[in-house]
Amino acid sequence: MSKLKITETILRDAHQSLIATRMSTDEMEPILETLDQAGYHALEMWGGATFDTSLRFLNEDPWERLRLIKSKVKNTKLQMLLRGQNLLGYKNYSDDVVDEFVRLSIKNGIDIIRIFDALNDTRNMETSIKACKKYGGHPQGCIAYTRSPVHTNELFVKLAVEIEAMGAESICIKDMAGLLDPYNAYNLVKDIKNAIKIPLELHTHATSGLGSTTYLKAVEAGVDIIDTALSPFGEGTSQPSTEPLVATFQGTEYDTGISLEVLNKAANYFRPLRDKALESGLLDPKVLGVDINALLYQVPGGMLSNLVSQLKVQNAIDKYEDVLNEIPKVREDFGYPPLVTPSSQIIGIQAVLNVLLGERYKMVPKEAKDLARGMYGRPAVPIKEEILKKLIGDDEPISVRPADLLEPELKKAKMEIATYMKKDEDLLTYVLFPQQALEYFKKRKEREKNPENQI
Repeated sequence: MSKLKITETILRDAHQSLIATRMSTDEMEPILETLDQAGYHALEMWGGATFDTSLRFLNEDPWERLRLIKSKVKNTKLQMLLRGQNLLGYKNYSDDVVDEFVRLSIKNGIDIIRIFDALNDTRNMETSIKACKKYGGHPQGCIAYTRSPVHTNELFVKLAVEIEAMGAESICIKDMAGLLDPYNAYNLVKDIKNAIKIPLELHTHATSGLGSTTYLKAVEAGVDIIDTALSPFGEGTSQPSTEPLVATFQGTEYDTGISLEVLNKAANYFRPLRDKALESGLLDPKVLGVDINALLYQVPGGMLSNLVSQLKVQNAIDKYEDVLNEIPKVREDFGYPPLVTPSSQIIGIQAVLNVLLGERYKMVPKEAKDLARGMYGRPAVPIKEEILKKLIGDDEPISVRPADLLEPELKKAKMEIATYMKKDEDLLTYVLFPQQALEYFKKRKEREKNPENQI
């Protein structure tokens, strides 16, 4: 067994999970060179919600963050998370957009692109994997881990083999709700490792309290890389903490070779940022504990808090238990999609409507109809005929890859933002988040006209 590698998530998933992705580039910059000296396999620092939040709340250009981090981090690979054909948004984009986004991500400094699809429909991952290879990046294909009667280890192994055949150079088991327990992790890692030749990574969250022990068994089963977060932003709904796991494997055959001294220096830097977030209320102590609901209902933490706020708005918080019980039934009706963005929101809202209206599928939102029609991809099992009828009436479901129905988008978008576009990256920012991008570009123009009035 070669030494265990670690991907550090503090610059992306850790603060996305705990403080709504609000860590700014200025807060990251002073510690980048220290993180680079630790000996990590990769720093996950872009993608997911970072793009949207930079524009919407931090008044930052996400591409500038990427370039700055690349200029300071010389020894460690930079990694991002990409939602396949959804890129960083919540809908499918045309292939020309996917190709160009991947090209520019790699050009600006990304080394590894972790590519997943919410429904594990590999057709939605193919364009990104091909583009990543074409432009010299490392495409990592993902299996979104979930539990259901149909999600067996055999199914996950089949997915892994399919993703490897598409050209992925490593595979990640992405356990976004912390559902994977230690002994299942051991068996799953063993089974996948026996079926593929490329490295295997495991990503989990500490939400259910199982994270660290799950990593321990996965490492014993031969997983090559695990995702952890430095302790000031580790645990709770984030990843298990980096330092204790590095200490756990020290002196064993799995020794990471990562310096605890450097980790301690980095953790000391992030601690005041954590204190500030706790003081301001940005970091809610509720997300730092163990949430056993994650195991009982298989509902990710973020989805639970959304449900609570939806029900409060409707003065129906007394229906919380009913909704929690309805979620697995709705999920079964829709062919057991993993509960991850955007399917988690769609299933959650449908369950709320079913309970509040006192009749199942009396009202079906457009997104739920699209999910049933196959507009997000193929579910693990086909939706039953009678359920499909209730959801979409006489509409025909699609059988093609959803993006095959889209026209190329870049040319039209280029004309729309001609007055603001200064570089190729601006075009992609606009295509992904039109409203936020325009607001940011207007502010940027204003800043350039009046540099003394910093907005």
